[in-house]
Amino acid sequence: MSKSVKMPALGESVTEGTVSSWLKAVGDTVEADEPLLEVATDKVDTEVPSPASGVLLEIRVAEDETVEVGTVLAVIGDPSEAPAAPAPTPAPAPVPAPTPAPTLAPAPAPAPVPAPAPAPTPAPAPAPAHVVPAPVATTPVVAAPSAPARTTEVPVPSASAVASAAYVTPIVRRLAREKGVDLTTVTGTGVGGRIRRQDVEAAAKALEAARRAEDAAKAEREAKAAKAAAGPGPVAPAPAKAARVVPDTTLRGRTEKMSRLRQVIAERMINSLSTSAQLTTVVEVDVTRVAALRARAKDDFLTRNGTRLTFLPFFVAAATEALKAHPKLNATIDGKDVTYHDVEHVGIAVDTPRGLLVPVVRNAGDLNIPGLARRINDLAARTRENKVNPDELSGSTFTITNTGSGGALFDTPIINQPEVAILGLGAIQKQPRVVKDADGGDVIAIRSVCYLSLSYDHRLVDGADAARYLMAVKRRLEEGDFAGELGL
Repeated sequence: MSKSVKMPALGESVTEGTVSSWLKAVGDTVEADEPLLEVATDKVDTEVPSPASGVLLEIRVAEDETVEVGTVLAVIGDPSEAPAAPAPTPAPAPVPAPTPAPTLAPAPAPAPVPAPAPAPTPAPAPAPAHVVPAPVATTPVVAAPSAPARTTEVPVPSASAVASAAYVTPIVRRLAREKGVDLTTVTGTGVGGRIRRQDVEAAAKALEAARRAEDAAKAEREAKAAKAAAGPGPVAPAPAKAARVVPDTTLRGRTEKMSRLRQVIAERMINSLSTSAQLTTVVEVDVTRVAALRARAKDDFLTRNGTRLTFLPFFVAAATEALKAHPKLNATIDGKDVTYHDVEHVGIAVDTPRGLLVPVVRNAGDLNIPGLARRINDLAARTRENKVNPDELSGSTFTITNTGSGGALFDTPIINQPEVAILGLGAIQKQPRVVKDADGGDVIAIRSVCYLSLSYDHRLVDGADAARYLMAVKRRLEEGDFAGELGL
């Protein structure tokens, strides 16, 4: 009995998908749960497994074609119907008939060759009889086939290896390329030794661990060498680090089609700039107290919560608290209507090999620092590994992007429509600043500072609104009163 393969629902917010590539052809045998095709949405790329075992009887949607969720993509039939597809193949069976070599039949044609041989003169000559060494020539001819016989044995294993290597889906190949994994070194754990996404990710982690170990060993050797040189030892390691940076030149000189995700990002960025009146306001924040608090708590935090304590949860906590007091920044515009949200669903921009994605921390305003840290780290990790659910990539009311993680002081981020604001976090640096001492006098001190940049939609938010919101975030961070949430 035939079974339809339909475009799956890849999330509540996803209504359509594009067939990226078919992994099987009409007439191929497929197993249940075996990857059948690849589907791309504006959120994720994923493999669609076969719903049943059988033969792929029909493909109804071609590659690069976009259809709605629920559309029939293909038809899988019972294996008993398989002969129906291969039937056309036996038709050309007459081809084997010529193979039996009527060519061999003409071999009697060489019979006329003996006709020129009527030269019985050479025949009676016993000389040909002396030509008995001719059988020696025959022997080498037999030896020659023996060599091919060996060659046939060698390809047997290599053929299987090639078959398993060829059975790698495009998504897995792309992932391997992005992570720098050589597929020939990966052992597949899928059906029939197929290399799966998990295998590539495990290989990438192992590769990264090996690289780190090598870098650590190299750094240690360089440090010892610098110490032995008796020079200004502490200065020497710095250039060593710079020397280890190897630029990625894989894209130089290439022309390729933009990925679907990249096309979606481009379209949305242009749409955002053409839809809203955007401008950016920047403030400087002293996060010395937060930095000291984090340094004291991070080791114990990791032990108790099983996740790292970064600076980001502190910024998200301060940002969501300020949103409750300044609802204009936590709003969306739909035509002439404005909705002021009563929840804080914060989108966190994550840099992935495929492009920028924004998973959403729902109800972020109700979470404390440990809760935010766990949720953010989990979402970011799954987003980079392409394991995030499409519904987790939509529904934000406010977005935060951390360009400081790459060393940037600040930028002018583009609003994530239909939101009205996005907060950019700059790099935290130690800088000399004028501060008040215990007596109220001005002194110069080394402080940990960063810039916060707020891009907002001037159709709803005025400059004064943006400044008041930023100052509220600034005050909360500079107070650094988060010890209670960390159990300190």
